[in-house]
Amino acid sequence: MAFLDNLFRKKNVDDAIASADRESEHGGGLQKSLGVVDLTALGIAAIIGAGIFSTIGSASFNGGPAVVFLFIFTALACGFAAFAYAEFASLIPVSGSAYTYSYVAFGELVAWIIGWALIMEYAVGNITVAVSWSGYFTGLCASAGWHIPSWATIDYVSARDGFEVANGLLKAGTPIASFTDAQREAYDAWANAPNIGGLRAILDLPAIIMSILITALVYVGIKESKTTANAMVVLKLVVVLLVIIVGAFYVDTTNWHPFTPNGFGGVMAGVSSVFFAYIGFDALSTTAEECKNPQRDLPRAMVYSIVLCTVLYIIIALVLTGMVNYKELDVNDPLAYVFSKINLKWFSGIIAVSAVVAMAGVFLVFQLGQPRIWMTMSRDGLLPRRFSKIHPTFRTPAFSTVITGLFVVVPMLFIPSDTVLDLCSMGTLFAFVLVCAGVLKLQMTPGSPRGKFRTPYLNAKWVYPAMLAGMALFLSMQYQKDTTDWITNAREMYDAETMFSRLSESEISGVKTYFAEQDSAGFAAAGGDLAQYLNAMNPEAYETAIENMPIPEEEKYASGWDLFQHKIPMWLFIFTCLWLVVLSFRHNLSLIPVLGLVFCFYMMAQIPAKSWFGFFIWLLIGLVIYFGYGYANSKLAKTGNA
Repeated sequence: MAFLDNLFRKKNVDDAIASADRESEHGGGLQKSLGVVDLTALGIAAIIGAGIFSTIGSASFNGGPAVVFLFIFTALACGFAAFAYAEFASLIPVSGSAYTYSYVAFGELVAWIIGWALIMEYAVGNITVAVSWSGYFTGLCASAGWHIPSWATIDYVSARDGFEVANGLLKAGTPIASFTDAQREAYDAWANAPNIGGLRAILDLPAIIMSILITALVYVGIKESKTTANAMVVLKLVVVLLVIIVGAFYVDTTNWHPFTPNGFGGVMAGVSSVFFAYIGFDALSTTAEECKNPQRDLPRAMVYSIVLCTVLYIIIALVLTGMVNYKELDVNDPLAYVFSKINLKWFSGIIAVSAVVAMAGVFLVFQLGQPRIWMTMSRDGLLPRRFSKIHPTFRTPAFSTVITGLFVVVPMLFIPSDTVLDLCSMGTLFAFVLVCAGVLKLQMTPGSPRGKFRTPYLNAKWVYPAMLAGMALFLSMQYQKDTTDWITNAREMYDAETMFSRLSESEISGVKTYFAEQDSAGFAAAGGDLAQYLNAMNPEAYETAIENMPIPEEEKYASGWDLFQHKIPMWLFIFTCLWLVVLSFRHNLSLIPVLGLVFCFYMMAQIPAKSWFGFFIWLLIGLVIYFGYGYANSKLAKTGNA
């Protein structure tokens, strides 16, 4: 029992604050230089980046003009979580973010888990940002006549996997000219990379160089980082406002019809991309120890940055989908693309330059956050003391900052960007869920300490169950067949590209022969390109064509465990929602943190199961480190606190 009790030993709020004060008195404290304007600027610097310059394109492609609803949904989820963060930040105004909050609410083991998840959030999140930055920088160089080879702008695994997909399309009859930009880049990179000792030299060189330079800036100090971030924010806001003002004159409202071309499913298909556009505001809580007045300024800055950025996102989405048809927006640089379409290429250049600055600003804020997580965990004894060492001149966590840089640069060599995007979203949402749960835990624990800022209270006892029942009724009435098929695990037909990746070359050849005989005119009109032929069909014709193809059934449909495993996260979400009904009824819980937990868990459930598996592997590695070092060296273990 003592072992289990020690796993959940909790940090006292007063001790956490006193510990940070002692570090400051002995020269180990951080420089207090951030006000509400600085914090809001850091939040905007984190939020306005990859989302508004890149991922907004793919989200608009999936959801059409109705993608604005997804931005509102995501903003609500982040807003609910921001209230929980703000409440904890006012209670415990020290570095550490969700890690420190979980230490107070749940105990040491949960705190370690969330701290380890936050490390992954910032590290892999910055990999995604660095890769996006590299894409804009490479495009900018190309427009200036300086071409960077494909093998120097992509990671090894993405090049290898992309080459295999492209090779499969070639076998299906798709010409290289019809490849997407990403497929063509991967194919070229793998085919033309220098061969050194039998290994292809493939690495994203611009992203690596930028990562090293920004890490060096963060190493130098918070004041320099703050000044740089503020300058970046001013530039980004000016460019975004120019895009809105100029683009408004070219909006054709007929492009907004239909407003929801792909239904609710199409809108939610972009949830990961849109959510990634918002993460980063939580990095503000890691700077609490460097704030002049954290109890007052942190809550305000979080809310200000989310509200302002949401308004900008919605207006930008409406302008983009009004300037061109939503089907044209599945590109890496949607803002630059739409202005190129209306022959304002000089303005596209301005946007590209701004995007390069914006990505660097996001990277800067993330690199500020992670070292302070390392530092706080080290102060608690869960990591070696060296991680909390403050540079005598720069007053920054020097060693932790260097390790942070390595955690970004090294994985960037071999982890695909789409994988790190999912892992980043997992780590962030997991933190959001636990922070919301932490506020609820404090509410359910009599005599719990509370901060100066408190989340507005609305009793969830009846409201939340009613909302849940209403949603269940809506799904059963409006999406009866889809809901029934999901619950019963009815088989689902593969899309064309997924199916091609499962077929052998001889099977693809047989399918081509089949369609050439059954629909010679249509197949010939597609140029013998099997992918183009199938993708041009409407859903009913596609389903009929797949059913009649001369291949085994298991190559046409996902079924059984292969299908069910991807639904496990959603089942966990459903059970969590039901358990919250019980807790809300018993304890009169506050509605805002309940909805924050539900909204964030729902978005977690939309992330592919393979990313959940990768996330749990990361947590397992963390537990090995905790039980190998942190459990015995914890300051709470040495003082005997529990």
